[in-house]
Amino acid sequence: MKKILMVLLSLALLLSCCGAFAGESRKMESPADADDFVAAFFGEHPEEMNGAWALSAQMESALAAYGGISGLAAQFAPLGALLKVDPAYEGEIQGFKAFFVPCVFSVTSADLVLIVQDGAIAGLSTGAYSGGKEEAPAESDLFDSVSLPLPVPSLGELPGILTLPKGEGPFPAVILIHGSGTSDKDETLGSLKPFRDIAEGLAAQGVAVYRFDKRSYTFGLYLASDKQFTLENESIEDAVNAVQLLAGQDKIDPDRIYVLGHSLGGNAIPQIARELVSAPVTARGYIMLAASPRPLDELIREQYEYLLSLLPEVTEEQQAEADAVFADLDKLENLDALSEDDTVMNVYSAYWKWLASYDIMQAAEEITKPVLLLQGEEDYQVTMVDFGIWQDAFGQKENWTLKSYPGLTHPFVPGLKTEASAVYSREGKVDEQVILDIASFVLSN
Repeated sequence: MKKILMVLLSLALLLSCCGAFAGESRKMESPADADDFVAAFFGEHPEEMNGAWALSAQMESALAAYGGISGLAAQFAPLGALLKVDPAYEGEIQGFKAFFVPCVFSVTSADLVLIVQDGAIAGLSTGAYSGGKEEAPAESDLFDSVSLPLPVPSLGELPGILTLPKGEGPFPAVILIHGSGTSDKDETLGSLKPFRDIAEGLAAQGVAVYRFDKRSYTFGLYLASDKQFTLENESIEDAVNAVQLLAGQDKIDPDRIYVLGHSLGGNAIPQIARELVSAPVTARGYIMLAASPRPLDELIREQYEYLLSLLPEVTEEQQAEADAVFADLDKLENLDALSEDDTVMNVYSAYWKWLASYDIMQAAEEITKPVLLLQGEEDYQVTMVDFGIWQDAFGQKENWTLKSYPGLTHPFVPGLKTEASAVYSREGKVDEQVILDIASFVLSN
């Protein structure tokens, strides 16, 4: 994604896939190498790195499109000034070696992820901030956390955690579906972990919660070249399968499983409900957090315009960037003219065509099970305009409950709309009243 939007959409910037080795420069072989790369990349003269590191052929090509290392480094400017770097550590992404470098910026926090093949840098992306290590599930006298992977046909498994209240059960359960961009099981957003907060908060109230890494987070390298990838593949299929998986767990009541979607995951809820109607096990009800009934491209335009309005002065460069984004989005006005190779906002046309064909209001009208829709009144990404549309359409329906919260932002933590993405850079927890309202909804149904 480009600059500001990169921050909005979970900091996903996959530049290349793997390819043949090009050149005889320094190889990326250890976490210490990754530390050196990041120090220079965010230093005062990144242009001095040109030719210094071994790159795959496709990475060379991608880098050239950005005008070299300095041009690429400029794409990370919306993250803010680099304040702190934790030591890199080695991992794996879809069978490829990867080095993760946790970075704290003035606007948000993220891992810089270097994908490596035979010592050559084959991909560069940002990922959820790890703080240098995987955080262990919290210990509590009120709940237990157990590993429960979600099978994904033809791809493998998505790491998942089932958080269970203490006791024999069977318990009602909630399945959590992420918003846009890549996301781990905690839906990590800078310093925030809203899905962890919801899971542990609901478990303390007697409700089990299942959360798992998003498909694009675990299999992002493979999916980056899938030109037919849509929201159906990204979230909906896994939500339907998660209901079936959870129904077979010993301590879960299969007749009391709910699906909760946040942001774009909330938008997916009506289609998830539609597909669960014919599934072996369906859901008892649905929860939508900060979901918008409006087209995604309309929201992106609105978010850009709002962020620009917060600046004391818009520079020519910032205006040019926004104009380029708007021009890219203009391509969606004639979807039929887009081939499968065309992209808009670095996303293949199939994704946008699926969204355009998705009548979210009609699908929502078909839901007969209980629905709880919640909205933060200080949310600048999905706003009270969206909440008003839902209120007008479904506020009088017996199976719908809608509620907004003063003082809460997009991830349902306290903050102000005018703080924009800065909310993600400080410590915070999902508001307790939100968790209590979700628990009440589940337990009362």
